[in-house]
Amino acid sequence: MAIELTAEDEAMLAGEEGTAVQMAMRILVTMAGVYGAARLLDVASAHIDGCLYHGYSGLEFAERLVAGGARVRIPTTLNVGAVDLLHPEHFQGNPQLAARATRLMQAYEEMGCQPIWTCAPYQAMHRPAFGTDVAWAESNAIVFANSVLGAHTNRYGDFIDICMAITGRAPAFGLHLPENRRGQLLFRLEGIPERLLHEDVLFPVLGYLLGKAAQSKIPVIEGLLPETTEDQLKALGAAAASSGAVALFHAVGVTPEAPTLEAAFQGRPYDQTIPVTLADLRRTLARLGTAEDGKIHVVALGSPHFSLTEFAALMPLLAQYPIHPEVEFIVCSNRLALAALQQRGWLERLRAMGVRLVVDTCVVVAPIVRHQGGVLMTNSGKFAHYAPGNIGFEVVFGSLAECVRSAAQGVVWRDEGLWR
Repeated sequence: MAIELTAEDEAMLAGEEGTAVQMAMRILVTMAGVYGAARLLDVASAHIDGCLYHGYSGLEFAERLVAGGARVRIPTTLNVGAVDLLHPEHFQGNPQLAARATRLMQAYEEMGCQPIWTCAPYQAMHRPAFGTDVAWAESNAIVFANSVLGAHTNRYGDFIDICMAITGRAPAFGLHLPENRRGQLLFRLEGIPERLLHEDVLFPVLGYLLGKAAQSKIPVIEGLLPETTEDQLKALGAAAASSGAVALFHAVGVTPEAPTLEAAFQGRPYDQTIPVTLADLRRTLARLGTAEDGKIHVVALGSPHFSLTEFAALMPLLAQYPIHPEVEFIVCSNRLALAALQQRGWLERLRAMGVRLVVDTCVVVAPIVRHQGGVLMTNSGKFAHYAPGNIGFEVVFGSLAECVRSAAQGVVWRDEGLWR
């Protein structure tokens, strides 16, 4: 299929704006053909995942762009890298890997990207307006932008993300087109106790269930409370994007494109209704763990990165239940949150309580954990999904309170009434 290009597109493709822009446009036009897009469209901002080091080819690509004079032409933020640049001592891996990862991060900064280094840019200064076309990579950021903010992006990956930032253009296909944003599957919550609908721990479990069932389809959820919080939706989307390929969900009466059930499906029939019962949630809860309840070695929180609201919930729990000296307690967040913690006087208190605060990166994408294997406990559906394969830890999943009280005892503690 021939791609319709504007005069400006053609100029970039012809090399009139330099070799880096030309290379970016060539890649973009090629991928537009792969996607079946007939044209390109303007994007207002980008979020880049390619700054995370996966191998030398990614570094070579970024440095070639820099050598060709590449500069982003739209506001562009950076996802996590492999190194906490403010606290490089957290890195537990090969020094050569750290050096290359740092070079990669620096290359993206040289292209004019904003170095916020977070998987949750929407909670760190980057919140596109409703209906805006954007070019975002990082699975949880994509699903949040689409679902909670109502921006329009597809699931973009490494390399094409920076090409879109350099050209300010994206293929016009998929979720950029309003008609493709209608729901496809209805998940109806049935008999879920109202107290559980208020609990943060429900949302990664529900998200994990949704992702497994929906895969790449667009789920619509009926039965969440109107007062469902942003952090709860963040956890839901991150888990759904980990267990499946969910890029957009609608929650009736909660998310902006679903004021009603009819609006969520754009007035059209849907494929299937899937009831979600308490028994279904319990079964999903069991799948999130790979280890039996018992001794734990690490508690890891912050995937997606911890918000100030989440820190506010964590601090009184830690004050009440001090961390066991043999348990490593890690929280991943972003630089803006770190600065806000310092302003509030919370940073020193958290460190005094034994919390290791990590920014710029994440436990499951970089060698951060000091323990050599064992059992990791988390309240993150994303951490639970990726930790066994990425860093070789067995996993126990629980609520924030369960994680903190387990860290205090060194063994798993359960709130027996939580899922009843």
